[in-house]
Amino acid sequence: MKYFALVWAQLFRSRTRTLLTLLSVVAAFMLFGMLDSVRVAFSAGGSVDGANRLIVASRLSITEMLPMRLANEIASVRGVRRVSYAMWFGGIYQDQRNFFPNFSVSPNYFDVHGEFEVPPEQMRAFQDTQAGAIVGESLARKFGWKVGDTIPLQATIFPRNGSNDWPLELKAIFRMRDRSQAQAENQLMMHWKYFNESNDYIRDRVSWFTVQLADAGDASRVAQAIDALSANSDHETKSQTESAFQQSFARQFGDIGLIVTAIMGAVFFTLLLLTGNTMAQAVRDRIPELATLKTLGFTDTTVLTLVMVESVLLVLIGGLAGLALAAGVMPGVSAASGGMINLPGVPAQTWLTGLGLMVAIGVVVGLLPALRARRLRIVDALAGR
Repeated sequence: MKYFALVWAQLFRSRTRTLLTLLSVVAAFMLFGMLDSVRVAFSAGGSVDGANRLIVASRLSITEMLPMRLANEIASVRGVRRVSYAMWFGGIYQDQRNFFPNFSVSPNYFDVHGEFEVPPEQMRAFQDTQAGAIVGESLARKFGWKVGDTIPLQATIFPRNGSNDWPLELKAIFRMRDRSQAQAENQLMMHWKYFNESNDYIRDRVSWFTVQLADAGDASRVAQAIDALSANSDHETKSQTESAFQQSFARQFGDIGLIVTAIMGAVFFTLLLLTGNTMAQAVRDRIPELATLKTLGFTDTTVLTLVMVESVLLVLIGGLAGLALAAGVMPGVSAASGGMINLPGVPAQTWLTGLGLMVAIGVVVGLLPALRARRLRIVDALAGR
């Protein structure tokens, strides 16, 4: 555009006002990038096609337990290679703020989950210790744990011998083979058998089964066959991908999509008022200059276009900077989630939505000032009317 230098000069005519407005746009789109990335993550993962592992949980709720005997029935389904199981424990360490996922697991749990890397001698020690525990490297580093330490876990759901004390002996520390998944190291596992025999309330129940498939191409058929095992019973199951299971677990805390929409609606409404006022003031300050442009031969349409481009450019600069900041922050959010969500950056869908919003907001806030500039009469403007 041959008038870009003119637009750029007008945009930064009042640097303080422009920079303050840019900071507001950056903050708004940084928040949008982070929240919409979470929304996209929790909206994906519905199909089981091509999955090499399935999670089998209660169809009613993730909090509903399933009978242990289903393990043998699931293992008999054609196409199933291995079946492991786990039971959510929900214990805390020292303080409720020290939350991290912790659950009891089957003996073959780490055979099914090959992404965990455990030193062989430590794995043998864990398997041989009834009250043993295995934790992720990141979690051990966070609390300064080392092999041989006793972890005084406190039960919040399942007491043991009338007490909430569940001391566990740390026998192994695992790390993720794929370092991009390092956030999954913020969890603790103990033996399901120990939990099953020691807790005061339940027996032979699990929270979910993890099914390793012989052929990922059979995922849909195997999922349907597994769910058919408990159809019309009091423990109907739903087989889904691991990502979908993690998403359903996190949805217990609220409707992610509704929360994101409500927050961003309020943020963008405020942004419209702020940037709209900035553009209106910018045009008011430049009325004599706009009249001079028309005197020099600039048409009404050209003047309107200059103001509209300035408005869209203002929002684009701040919006792109905000999304770039969000992309840098999201890996930290993933790590803080304790492995429940994996957001390596801002997804392409969020970038495209953000670009559309930038252009739309720029057009909306610039339209009225641009129309005023277009209708400007040279005589009135130069006369100060």
